Amino acid sequence: MTSRIDYEEINKIIKLLEEKNLAEFELEVEGFRIKIARNVKVEFTPRPAIAPALDRSAAAAASPAPDGFAEPSAHGAHGPLHFVTSPMVGMFYRAPAPNAPPFVEIGEPVKKKQTLCIIEAMKLMNEIECDVDGLVKEIFIENGKPVEYGQKLFAIVPDA
Repeated sequence: MTSRIDYEEINKIIKLLEEKNLAEFELEVEGFRIKIARNVKVEFTPRPAIAPALDRSAAAAASPAPDGFAEPSAHGAHGPLHFVTSPMVGMFYRAPAPNAPPFVEIGEPVKKKQTLCIIEAMKLMNEIECDVDGLVKEIFIENGKPVEYGQKLFAIVPDA
């Protein structure tokens, strides 16, 4: 018999974390493992939008990175790719507001510390920043979709 946990149970766990002011929760039962972490440092500063280029998005499988942010592993046409991954479970947003342009588009240059997206977790808007200078090669998640801890969000071709 396989254990399953549904969205309502995950919300109960998130509320418990919030009520008890816990930063992290991990549970493993019969081969099922869930880890939920709250990002304590939250700073929301809207950045000026860059003119839109191509609009492509594709779903990607979860791929946890050791530090929860990036994993330099794959190679693209322009050299090694740097992956920005989700540091938490939440909802992925490409723009600071529903009618605002996305923070970044495929083919655009990005700078270290530039906001790439927002992940909403427990009603907190967490800006996810780029940790390398480079060019956005791929955006793996559609706007408004849920993301998991360690899931690939962006592929960046780092500057040489």
